[in-house]
Amino acid sequence: MKHKARKRFGQNFLVDGAVIARIVSAIAPQPGERMVEIGPGQEALTAPLMAAGADLQVVEIDRDLAARLQQRHPQLKVINEDALRVDFTALAAGADYRLVGNLPYNISTPLLFHLLSQQQPPSDMHFMLQKEVVERMHALPGSKTYGRLSLMCQVYAEVTPLFPVPPTAFDPQPRVDSAIVRLVPRKEPLVPVALLASFDAVVRQAFSMRRKTLRNSLRQLLHGEEIESAQLEPAVRPEQVDLEGFVRLAKQLADRTGS
Repeated sequence: MKHKARKRFGQNFLVDGAVIARIVSAIAPQPGERMVEIGPGQEALTAPLMAAGADLQVVEIDRDLAARLQQRHPQLKVINEDALRVDFTALAAGADYRLVGNLPYNISTPLLFHLLSQQQPPSDMHFMLQKEVVERMHALPGSKTYGRLSLMCQVYAEVTPLFPVPPTAFDPQPRVDSAIVRLVPRKEPLVPVALLASFDAVVRQAFSMRRKTLRNSLRQLLHGEEIESAQLEPAVRPEQVDLEGFVRLAKQLADRTGS
C-alpha cells in the first residue's frame, strides 16, 4: 500500500532518478563508511547508499515508514525518533560518521543548530533543504538573506551550496524550490570557545530586530559606547556587520558580564 505523505512531518518524497543519482554522486559513499541518514522516507537515498556498501543507520520519525524499512531491511538499524532529540554523537559510538538527509523544511533551522552543536560532529553533511534556507546559510554581510543562520553555520562549518532541485523532483511537489548543500564541520569554530555563549547571545538579539540599528537592537545587552569600543558604528544594522564585528561585540558583552 502506498504511503500517504504526512504534512505534520513535512514529508515530500524524492522520486526523480536523475536527481537521486546526482545527490549520491555528490555524497560519494564508500564501502564500510559509517553513515546516518535523517528522514529516509521511501528509500530514495537509502537504497543506493546501502548498495554502495555504506554502514548505514537511519532516523525516521514516521512510525509506519520506520516499520516498513525495518521489515524490508532487517540488517538496517532504524531509529524511530524525532531527529531533534537524537544524540548523534552517542549514535556514532566514537567512530567517524557522515550525515545525509532530506530534512523536513518545517524544522530545518532548529535541526541544523542541533546537528552543529553535537559534541562529536560528523565528517561532513549533505542535506536537501529549502533553497531559501541554503541561501541564508551561505549568505555574506550586506545581503538580505544574511542573518543568524548564516553566522552560526559558517562559524562551525564550511558551507558549500551544490545544486538546485525543482519541485517536480518530489511527490507530493512542494511549493518551494530546494537545493543540496554540503557542510564540512571545522576542527575549531571561528569564534573562540570562551566567547561562543556571548557571541550567540549578541547575534540572536541583533537579528531578532534586524531592521533596527545596533544601538536599538542591542540596547538590552550593550551601550552605544561599548558598540563603539568594538569598532562599530551604533547606527549600522546587523546585516552590515561581519563575523569579526560580532566577535568584537561578544568580547564587549563577555567583559561586561564577566563570563
